[in-house]
Amino acid sequence: MTDTDTTGATQGQENLTALRMADLRAIASGKGIRGISAMRKHELIAAIQGAGSGQAPADKKWGKDSGSSGRDDAAAPAEKAGTSQQAGKAEEAPKDRREQSSGDQGNKGDRGDRGDRGRESNDGGGDQGDDRDGQNDFPSRSQSRRARRDRARQRDQGGDNRDNRGNQDNQGNQGGDNRDNGNNRDHGNNRGGQDNHDDGSDNRDNRGNRDNQGGGDNRDNQGGRNRNRNRNDRNDDHEGRGNRRNRRNRRDRKGRGDNQGGGGNDEGVREGDVLQPVAGIVDVMENNSGFVRTSGYLPGSNDVHVSPQLVRKYGLRKGDAITGQVRMPRDGGGGQVTHGSGRNKRKYNPLVQVDTVNGQAPDQAKNRPEFGKLTPLYPNQRLRLETEQKILTTRVIDLIMPIGKGQRALIVSPPKAGKTTILQNIANAIATNNPECYMMVVLVDERPEEVTDMQRSVRGEVIASTFDRPPGDHTTVAELAIERAKRLVEQGQDVVVLLDSITRLGRAYNNSSPASGRILSGGVDSNALYPPKRFLGAARNIENGGSLTIIATAMVETGSAGDTVIFEEFKGTGNAELKLDRKISERRVFPAVDVNPSGTRKDELLLAPDEARVMHKLRRILSALDPQAAIDLLMKQLKKTSSNREFLMQVASSAPMAADVDVDDML
Repeated sequence: MTDTDTTGATQGQENLTALRMADLRAIASGKGIRGISAMRKHELIAAIQGAGSGQAPADKKWGKDSGSSGRDDAAAPAEKAGTSQQAGKAEEAPKDRREQSSGDQGNKGDRGDRGDRGRESNDGGGDQGDDRDGQNDFPSRSQSRRARRDRARQRDQGGDNRDNRGNQDNQGNQGGDNRDNGNNRDHGNNRGGQDNHDDGSDNRDNRGNRDNQGGGDNRDNQGGRNRNRNRNDRNDDHEGRGNRRNRRNRRDRKGRGDNQGGGGNDEGVREGDVLQPVAGIVDVMENNSGFVRTSGYLPGSNDVHVSPQLVRKYGLRKGDAITGQVRMPRDGGGGQVTHGSGRNKRKYNPLVQVDTVNGQAPDQAKNRPEFGKLTPLYPNQRLRLETEQKILTTRVIDLIMPIGKGQRALIVSPPKAGKTTILQNIANAIATNNPECYMMVVLVDERPEEVTDMQRSVRGEVIASTFDRPPGDHTTVAELAIERAKRLVEQGQDVVVLLDSITRLGRAYNNSSPASGRILSGGVDSNALYPPKRFLGAARNIENGGSLTIIATAMVETGSAGDTVIFEEFKGTGNAELKLDRKISERRVFPAVDVNPSGTRKDELLLAPDEARVMHKLRRILSALDPQAAIDLLMKQLKKTSSNREFLMQVASSAPMAADVDVDDML
């Protein structure tokens, strides 16, 4: 073969190498070559050149042999210029990484083309090393290439296996380094291509990897690192989603736990922790984690996170008043728990130790009964409201609507009828006559000045959410307050809750709860009526000790159809009702009580037999009068007596009732 022929063949090979796979396959199809879909680019070029020179068309077996000889072409420079090859590998490493990131986004054909271009660049690096080493021996580049091919054929025929050291390393380090695989750490589990077989997909591009196991050179692993790395990354995803993805999933799971309030290993005091005492009300979330509300019943920035482990360990419930120790953050904010997402994402200090639960040891709190399993009874112990002679409001209520422990009472009032003043008088009367009862006043959607006045005038706990706060705060305050009352009842205490008002609480639930699609008149969602009913339904007298008394106000005659719907929903749930009249309040008569519709169910359980007989007589007298005359007569006679007992004795000592007897003569 002359130099001219060699130069022409080399130029023809370079022209074919510059073509894309689709063009090469079209040329091979025109020449009648079979099995072109399974061939690589260098195999396809060799088959086209062989067909052009009159050789038989290549099949798959020939393609494999050609691939082995082609790989020897890349292994030839390693024997002569080891140092140059190491430098070439170092330069190829960043190129391979770039080709890997770009190869993940393409299809199989594009990845094959890019892999071939990567091998061509590696061959070019080897050519430069051979040209530098052999430029004195060969006068032209074509002669040096021809000499390399001759040496490669001699090694194949003579059994020179020095270049198979990389393959031996691959087989010997199936779970390990794969050092001769071009620093291919990403598929250290490649084990000679076994993972590629497990993938179950078309592994034609990994044929070179299987040839390594069978006994070839390591050219494909050196020149096609990107392709093998991409394939093995997908194989890792097929088996276990890859180690890196597993680590990322573990991090995500930890992050989700933090967002939901699951602080992980927050409990337990470690050496070097700075502890600070804390006290507050526990608010348990849906995911069984909780927060200690240290600034009241609303969430605040100083709240303390309670891990689910502590909640389960001590049996904490929503509304528990606890004391404990909190771990303060280290320098840089370490040790804090992240909760929420987006703008609501905050960091909280974790609770590490619980000292007391509702004033008891934590172990005793685990054995307490559940509020829902306690047996409710009718109220049978009376709460006296009469205090002083001049306070006629409580004296009238004590006569018309007697209240017992566990009562569920509604004060039905139009606007400006004096319901807030009545609540204040009831609260002070209960605090004076029944100091054993725990007083809680819940103000929802009220004016700020009324909240201040209630805090200064009532001897009890005032829990408020003013009208300038969002509806979600109203519902949060009400729910946590009633849960706090339930926890006290579980301990056998008597609790009195005054709510102002149940109508505004229903509005808040209607505005904050998601729509169910069942809308009642006035735009009230049917689901928004259940939470206020659950609040009011918590009132009960517990068998064997403990009671929860709820006195709530309900607004009527507001001109809103929604308020009417809310009141009708709660109208039959109470067992005591005090109705205020607007016409009486317009006459500036307070308390503006409509005597006839007001009363208590099963009031005979609260009254002595003689007192019940006298009250029955008084009711019959007042029912004959209109509302304004009845309240005027009642207050006139109360002013003449120093106490209700004296008034009832006067009624009992009067002449027997007759149709022609005047009411004033009877009294």
